[in-house]
Amino acid sequence: MLWVKAFHIVFVASWFAGLFYLPRIFVNLAMVPPDSTAERERLQLMARKLLRFTTLLAVPALALGLCLYLGYGIGRGPGNGWMHAKLTVVVLAVGYHHACGVLLRKFVAGRNGHSHRWYRWFNEVPVLLLVAAVVLVVVKPF
Repeated sequence: MLWVKAFHIVFVASWFAGLFYLPRIFVNLAMVPPDSTAERERLQLMARKLLRFTTLLAVPALALGLCLYLGYGIGRGPGNGWMHAKLTVVVLAVGYHHACGVLLRKFVAGRNGHSHRWYRWFNEVPVLLLVAAVVLVVVKPF
């Protein structure tokens, strides 16, 4: 079980590293001047590759977490309300990941509707999700 837990933590940290950086690319994309095609294409390529890699990291993170929950029973049973809250955070993280994909497709299609300031705020969401998940797992407040 400790091996599964260790690799779960590694993949979650790696997944979130991608979720931290991808919106920073969006900030830069939102600031690209309209006549700078090469810069836009380079940033879009970087974002596509990072999204693909981040998705590949999310899959084992989620699978190993599911293994810990279903296979080893971590967080199951009475007195484990923290796990329900953590699973909510996980669903929100997956939703955020999906939203990043949607936003990237809009950039590629030339339909970005947000400013670089909006993306700066959007970039803070995974930080809050990670803090919430770590506090729930370590402190187990309920």
